[in-house]
Amino acid sequence: MRQELAGGLLIVRASGADAVKAALTGAQSAPERIQLLLGCPVPQAAAFSFGDCSLQTQPGGVVLLTVPEARLTIGFAELRPLMFQPVEVAPALRSVFAGAVAQLLAAGHALDPHGLAHHLLGLAELVLRSALRSELDRSDAAEARRREAVAYMRAHLADPTLSAERIADALFVSRRRLYQLFDDGQGVSERIRVMRIEKAKALLADPAKAARGIAEISRDCGFTNATHFSRSFRKLVGETPREFRERAR
Repeated sequence: MRQELAGGLLIVRASGADAVKAALTGAQSAPERIQLLLGCPVPQAAAFSFGDCSLQTQPGGVVLLTVPEARLTIGFAELRPLMFQPVEVAPALRSVFAGAVAQLLAAGHALDPHGLAHHLLGLAELVLRSALRSELDRSDAAEARRREAVAYMRAHLADPTLSAERIADALFVSRRRLYQLFDDGQGVSERIRVMRIEKAKALLADPAKAARGIAEISRDCGFTNATHFSRSFRKLVGETPREFRERAR
């Protein structure tokens, strides 16, 4: 865990086995407590409880902040994009959080516990809201890039040289970043193949294209080899292009 949190990463998790199971399976019930683990420099190892909130620091720079879910103004459903995965925290937010923790370690024994509980709750709200906003912004940006990539693929399906490298160059992103946009189990090359077959299905079923041969349609969809086209089509659709065309008519 300490290695995962290096460099100012945040992990938000539910407290308790039942809560973890509910969060992972998508159940609607909220956990009793929310825990924030954040990698940031801390002066010492310590553990404090202030009312229904607690703060623990570990050597090496890991802070564990636990707050009751019911007292947060952010609903558990809204927190799902942050749950159980390392999330980058902006340096400014990390600095504010580390400073607040250091002050609590230095002066917490002399302050009112109930007031400190409210302070910790507010600190958790600040971290969660800031991290959630950044994560949603990143998700929105990734989705926009994904749509751009799909649009480029669709516009260039007839080009047999269409590749991940070509798409990445067109979008001014690295190939690694392009693959990250399509991390749903269907890689870039497979997605191109599926889109080509879907285009072929539309052309084969179009009465206006009835005069066009199978080989011509395969070229229109970016296949340079009609035999390879027929094999790919049958593998995905379950029948040959000719059989599909006859049935579609």
